[in-house]
Amino acid sequence: MAWRCSGTSNEELVEQLWRNKLITNPLVKAAFLKVDRANYAPSFPYEDSPQPIGHDATISAPHMHANAVETLLPFLLPKVEEGHQSAEGVRKVIGKTGRPRRVLDIGSGSGYLTHVLAELVGETGVVVGLEHIPELKELGERNMSKSKEGRALLESGRVRFRVGDGRKGWSEPSPTDAQPGVGGPADASAPTRQEEGGWDAIHVGAAAVELHDELVRQLRSPGRMFIPVEDANRFEQYIWTVDKDEEGNIRKEKLYGVRYVPLTDAPKRK
Repeated sequence: MAWRCSGTSNEELVEQLWRNKLITNPLVKAAFLKVDRANYAPSFPYEDSPQPIGHDATISAPHMHANAVETLLPFLLPKVEEGHQSAEGVRKVIGKTGRPRRVLDIGSGSGYLTHVLAELVGETGVVVGLEHIPELKELGERNMSKSKEGRALLESGRVRFRVGDGRKGWSEPSPTDAQPGVGGPADASAPTRQEEGGWDAIHVGAAAVELHDELVRQLRSPGRMFIPVEDANRFEQYIWTVDKDEEGNIRKEKLYGVRYVPLTDAPKRK
């Protein structure tokens, strides 16, 4: 895969992914072009392969990030029209009209995918990158701060990096008067749509041993989760999507085999 899709610049990498149909949506292509992977990958940033970033963590290969974003895309784009709404290359944008997007990126690592997701959720959207290792949370913040666009997203609160156990999801009250609280159980009874709980999209960047109930509980109606899960024999991992429809019904689909680092407790401090 890497020899077909790698490049010598961010533009060439994205173009190779596009040419080989690993990116198929124009909006996704535009988002990846806005985020220079060199700010997030410590070496060979334009190679289509996973790379270590320290603390036994990796940044996934670009083609895996591309597939995750395309899978979540109908739940990322702002829903601004009543009834059926389409977008470039997207047959149907799925969500509640006027409700700001909320996205949780569990195992955010270098912060690369967190930034790409933030380029798609609109001006009122919030993306939270969640890490169980404080040093990786700080790495994501530092990497995003390397670009003017990244600094603006951090300063506005549209992107936030936090430390926590991703298996339990995330919830936080409003950090400032100008920034909404996010996450927690999906609750459409909040006084304003800015403050509604839950997540439209959850991306999990490490392999779980199960589909954790708390993550499903925090998924909005409608909402989608993209998560690698270990098979019962623990030797294989598969990407699953978990969809919650407007009535709260759950649909799970097993997509394809992968190899991710495990979603576990943070390593014990010496």
